Amino acid sequence: MAKPATFLTLTATVTLLLLLLNISFGSTYISPFELLQLPFGRNQDLAEILWAFRLPKAVTCLLTGAALGTGGLLMQTLFRNPLAGPDVLGLSSGSSLLVALVIMLGQSNIAILQLVAGSPWSLAIAATLGSALVFVLMIVISRFIKDNTSILIIGLMLSAATTSVVGMLLYVSKSEDLQLFMIWSLGNVGGTNWKEILVLACVISIGISIAISQVKSLNARLLGDTYAQSLGIPLAQSRFWLVAATSLMVGSVTAFCGPIAFVGLAVPHLVKLVVPSSNHRIILPLVMLGGACLLLFCDVLTHAFGTTILPLNAVTSIIGAPLVIWMVVKNKKMTL
Repeated sequence: MAKPATFLTLTATVTLLLLLLNISFGSTYISPFELLQLPFGRNQDLAEILWAFRLPKAVTCLLTGAALGTGGLLMQTLFRNPLAGPDVLGLSSGSSLLVALVIMLGQSNIAILQLVAGSPWSLAIAATLGSALVFVLMIVISRFIKDNTSILIIGLMLSAATTSVVGMLLYVSKSEDLQLFMIWSLGNVGGTNWKEILVLACVISIGISIAISQVKSLNARLLGDTYAQSLGIPLAQSRFWLVAATSLMVGSVTAFCGPIAFVGLAVPHLVKLVVPSSNHRIILPLVMLGGACLLLFCDVLTHAFGTTILPLNAVTSIIGAPLVIWMVVKNKKMTL
């Protein structure tokens, strides 16, 4: 078995290759030879396409994949549940509820609501607020319930409740509102500009920094809460920071890209399948790169049919679901 450092170098190389592949593919194919000529200003049209569309999309894939992979690892370790994902606390559902409300408010006759809903940042702000409200609610609940399994169940029930409310809103909404919400809910990494990417990068960096600071706590939690306490790990404080880090990352990704499925669930298992280690100092950077790789690859596949662009969530689910099934069949069980 190769050393983790070798896998880290290999994964970084694959990430770079997929980044170049992602930049090349689109409605207009840009060959590697043309990419090498762009710094010399020989093709201004391709340079504009690269700077305004391809690079922002590729960088968004890097940030989003790393955030979702990290969030999935944190939640699977916190709840010691291999099926826990970054949206297990209902964060994405809370974002969906606020986004659905904003989309519907845009068609109201109240001027102030039309102004808010008509803002270019309206969906991002609504998704962020929805995620933040769910986060605050879960933190309040965690002050009274110390059992992680109970919190997980409450999060799943909260997600089911908000999804039901969203369904009722969509049922009574107009067809154009329904179409707009469906497009947002299918996920999209190609709609961000550099200002939004800067905000996304700052928030995700904070979340990842918190995750890195909790590596010792994550390793101790794998051996049980009693062992973690014997090492002096403050479990309540640690849980708060793990939930906060995941909320920051998932909330920001959902705000700018919509809810993206399966990446956070599948990537930690794929990484552990290749590098059988439970040390989060090793697993965490690999999960970040693995998430970026998977999302870059899925985004390339969305452009595999020429001018017809497939929904990102459809591709991630088609790839992610068989991978999880294959891992279950191969390993007989999924472990942390």
